[in-house]
Amino acid sequence: MKKILISAKDLKIGGIEKALINLIKYLVEHGNNVTLVLEEKTGELLKELNPNVKIIEYKPCSIFFVPIRKAINLYKRLKFIMLYKNRFDVSISFATYSKTGSFVARVGSKKSILWCHADYLALYEGDKQKVQEFFESIKYDEFSKLFFVAKSAKKSFLQVFPNQTNVYFCNNLVDSKDILKKAEEYVDLKYNPEIITFLNVGRHDEKQKKLSRIIEAAKLLKQDGCKFRIIFVGDGPDTRKYKNLIEEYKLQENIIFTGAKENPYPYFKISNCVILSSDYEGYPVVFLESYILNKPIITTDISDFEDIENGRGIVAKKDTRQIYEAMKNFVENGYQIEEKFNVNEYNMKIENILKEILY
Repeated sequence: MKKILISAKDLKIGGIEKALINLIKYLVEHGNNVTLVLEEKTGELLKELNPNVKIIEYKPCSIFFVPIRKAINLYKRLKFIMLYKNRFDVSISFATYSKTGSFVARVGSKKSILWCHADYLALYEGDKQKVQEFFESIKYDEFSKLFFVAKSAKKSFLQVFPNQTNVYFCNNLVDSKDILKKAEEYVDLKYNPEIITFLNVGRHDEKQKKLSRIIEAAKLLKQDGCKFRIIFVGDGPDTRKYKNLIEEYKLQENIIFTGAKENPYPYFKISNCVILSSDYEGYPVVFLESYILNKPIITTDISDFEDIENGRGIVAKKDTRQIYEAMKNFVENGYQIEEKFNVNEYNMKIENILKEILY
């Protein structure tokens, strides 16, 4: 049995958080003692945690007066070091962007792992200097290993840090039984065989997700007289902006907002196609969920989009016209998935990597 520490920000609904829950579930089921350190002990997914997982809240002080803030945070750091320095066999910083999470993981053990969920070269629009500054800010060079959940994200990192040798690829585990079970739960919306239903699941954040592209494409589809609807499951800072745009284009009958859902899977069941319009991602958890629920995908050319091109959907460039053409093609011709996803084979590959690094 290994003592494993994992740091994260919180357990609000999100792809990274779902991936974390699945990782913890696997670790506990295989006899490990897991301690989870959260900056904020909040979030709908807290109840998904195994009761044997110990939770520690490590919340940095954020008061306005700088000298007091620094003094309090120094005290908290020293206290954490005294209590937990090298008390664990393995420690993982799962929220890549979190300086607090990075500190916690680096203190927790001599075998520390930085888990990276994004293509940072894409996130910083090709600016290698900004990528370098980001990773230096979280002291990447003090970690034993760096894990990337997408092959393209690892490749991008090595373009910036070509001499780094402790860099690995390991995708996210997925719990297919849980997804299939939850997909059977009741929702008010019904499957409509008369129209094509597109589904987007995620945070409403225009900087990354670019949902305006889907809305603009919907405007063109409506002008063409296509029968379709789009379900947006999620919310975020730009939800109001998107609703205003829909009102402006008079798309209220075509686009449905459900808000954030702890269980989005019944919406997959009543949809024909999952759609992503992002500028950048890691390896989207929604890809895996779509594979499990046997739904084709339309996506922009984000991380590891080749997996979709290989018989699972349509890949578009990052612009409205391309997304519109992909959606229209789907409305007119549909899409047949070429090969059923082998979830057991997929998870086994990841489990073998985890055994290597953890044991």
